[in-house]
Amino acid sequence: MLVAKSNYIRKLIMESDESELTRIDLSDIPGGPAIFEKAAKFCYGVNFEITIHNVAVLRCAAEFLQMTDQYCDSNLAGRTDEFLSKVAFFTLTGSVAVLKSCRRLLPYADDLDIVKRCVEATSAKACSEANFPSRSPGNWWTEELAGLDIDFFGRVIAGMKQRGAKAPTLASALITYSERSLQELVRNHSGNGIQSSDYSDSDSRSRQRKLLESIINLFPSEKAAFPINFLCCLLRCAIHLRASTVCKTELEKRISAILEHVTVDDLLVMSFSYDGEKLFDLESVRRIVSVFVEKDKNTAVFTPGELIQPCSAAMHRVAKTVDIYLGEIAAYDELSISKFNGIAILIPKHARKIDDDLYRAVDIYLKAHPKLDEIEREKVCSVMDPLKLSYEARVHASQNKRLPVQIVLHALYYDQLRLRSGSDDGNNVATETNELQKDVSLVRENEELRSELTKMKMYITDMQQKNVVVSSSQGYGTTSSNSSKKTTFFSSVSKKLGKLNPFKNGAKDTAHLEDGLVDLTKPRRRRFSIS
Repeated sequence: MLVAKSNYIRKLIMESDESELTRIDLSDIPGGPAIFEKAAKFCYGVNFEITIHNVAVLRCAAEFLQMTDQYCDSNLAGRTDEFLSKVAFFTLTGSVAVLKSCRRLLPYADDLDIVKRCVEATSAKACSEANFPSRSPGNWWTEELAGLDIDFFGRVIAGMKQRGAKAPTLASALITYSERSLQELVRNHSGNGIQSSDYSDSDSRSRQRKLLESIINLFPSEKAAFPINFLCCLLRCAIHLRASTVCKTELEKRISAILEHVTVDDLLVMSFSYDGEKLFDLESVRRIVSVFVEKDKNTAVFTPGELIQPCSAAMHRVAKTVDIYLGEIAAYDELSISKFNGIAILIPKHARKIDDDLYRAVDIYLKAHPKLDEIEREKVCSVMDPLKLSYEARVHASQNKRLPVQIVLHALYYDQLRLRSGSDDGNNVATETNELQKDVSLVRENEELRSELTKMKMYITDMQQKNVVVSSSQGYGTTSSNSSKKTTFFSSVSKKLGKLNPFKNGAKDTAHLEDGLVDLTKPRRRRFSIS
């Protein structure tokens, strides 16, 4: 019976030179002795069970032994093909199980199109389950696909794309597969059990690197298909595994496209090593924020009458998140001033309504780096605007000994201006913003006034010294004439200072008074003097 149904064995016997052939070499048969035993049972009519786990290897063995319908009706090849079509490919679980078993049967399974048929059946069933789930939970089918080899999984994803699967459907399968295949790196955010020495450049690390790059190559073209926390986890994997630049760039582009949804924890995930003790290279964070800011700038819509560049709500959210993020990483010793400032200055100044979160980050940085000199502390503080601090932050800054003197003076000076203008009386946000803009311009005018006053004082001092010399040389008789000239000169100086006064709209104009009518009595002392 074996010779009748197997053309391969028949040819071996017929071509043998021995009169009685007692030994046949079948060491190359797929599945080995166990599968040959089942094939022999089939030939002799002994019952055995064909299952989704052995049907592929039986089909390959039937092809090897040439047990096809060409040599005998209802042969083993025909029986296994019928089982594949009517049983195995009828369910997603069955088709996935057959596809898994094909891994050990290459290239036989590929040559017989078993893999191709499995991929087509699996992709069709997966699309059907994604649209109309047959059981709970609805994404159970992603767990089935997650057990596949990356090559077979890639073929299934390609098949789903050809069938028109939507980006969220593909993303769901890719997320589950990543969490299963890169479990220690993606799911275990704490990094327990992962030490830096475990991944020097071992075979394990190399395999994981190739696996990660293969997964990212399967991503759908839609940038917003994946949640941002998943992308941040993958970027940390890519940095940790030293993946290719193309791989990291693709992840950075996708993160920057949806950066408005980022949280502080998401940024911290891709910033720290798995043991949480070391900062990664922050260049990825800098590039992501930079691309988002540039995109927001290019899509901004200007309206007539706007004095400052418009800023989207997404930009405001990102600005606040980045400032809080800086506060979280500011305490680490390896964070240099250039890296700290490099991320802080990426956010446009008009994107921050107040600088309280940024001030907190600056204060933490100064506290964690006590050996900075005055110039270095000024560099750190240069990223924030003291005039955009809230009242509570200004009070804290005015008493903060870690801040440079210049910043403390700005905070105190601004409080003086606000008290003078009476803007701290509980006005609404719109009034507060207008007052802030007025005070900023007022500060600039006062700086110009201070410079002008300094020049005048130097000029007056110089003139006084010259008058003393002239008086000593000409004698007592000329004193009265010099006195009258000096009075005239001071009157002219008074007029010039009156024109430079930034508060002249609220004060009396004395420019029209004659020299003789100037009141030289000591003016009443006022609080909160600018000079």
